[in-house]
Amino acid sequence: MSALSSTPEGSPIDPKLAGLRARLRELGSVLVCYSGGVDSAFVLAVAHQEIGPRAVGMTAVSPSLAPAEKEEATSIARLIGADHRLVESSEIDDPRYVANNPDRCFHCKSELYRIAARKRSEWALAAIVNGTNTDDLGDYRPGLEAAREAGVLSPLVELGFSKADVRAGAARVGLPIWDKPAAACLSSRIPYGTSVTRERLAQIGGFEAALRGLGFRQVRVRYHDDLARIELDAGELARAAEPPVRAEIVAAGKRHGFRYVTLDLGGYRTGSHNEVLVGRALKIVS
Repeated sequence: MSALSSTPEGSPIDPKLAGLRARLRELGSVLVCYSGGVDSAFVLAVAHQEIGPRAVGMTAVSPSLAPAEKEEATSIARLIGADHRLVESSEIDDPRYVANNPDRCFHCKSELYRIAARKRSEWALAAIVNGTNTDDLGDYRPGLEAAREAGVLSPLVELGFSKADVRAGAARVGLPIWDKPAAACLSSRIPYGTSVTRERLAQIGGFEAALRGLGFRQVRVRYHDDLARIELDAGELARAAEPPVRAEIVAAGKRHGFRYVTLDLGGYRTGSHNEVLVGRALKIVS
């Protein structure tokens, strides 16, 4: 039985939510590739409400998953009441992933979906689903091709859920993380062509955790060897520049191995990792 409670009927999101419920009932049983972000948590919550123990959330644990994200995924699954299982993922052992070329995400997601395929069979579930929404289709995301090749279903895309729709639906079913900032694996902080290592991932994750400890909500630490380039929500830039806060940020960066700590005045924006890919980046809209 889910611990979540829905608000009364009458929300504009209700028709799409009804479609999602029907689609998940139609599938009968699902393995949800569940990261703990709002998209996959929403799918897991609705799947649990509709098909109960026949919906299993699977979280792949690797060095690219920040410890805080793992802990939150576990706590949210517990709140939902869903069956949640942690599995080990070994993309860090794949030289193609470590090389960090623009197709890195393809190799990461391929590993995830290989594991999911094995577990789907082992757990006797009918389908693998993810939390991809229609907004995800606008950026350069090789992981979408990996999902297509693996036969993974994207019910939110099928039913036309944008990110705003997902947040509205998550609020509608009572998910407390309905407004959680977008998250991405720690590897996405490392520029293409700079190899992904366990040490670099730990360095980035540690600094981001320290920044959240200072009260910043939307955080990215972009790795540039000795230099950390911090992206924050535009509304948080002024606070970061206040002398006492700035000093704490610099000290935290140095504790985590960065010689130089900079603040990106462009602020956090979706797809900034891909801005170097000519013809593939999202347009930046002010």
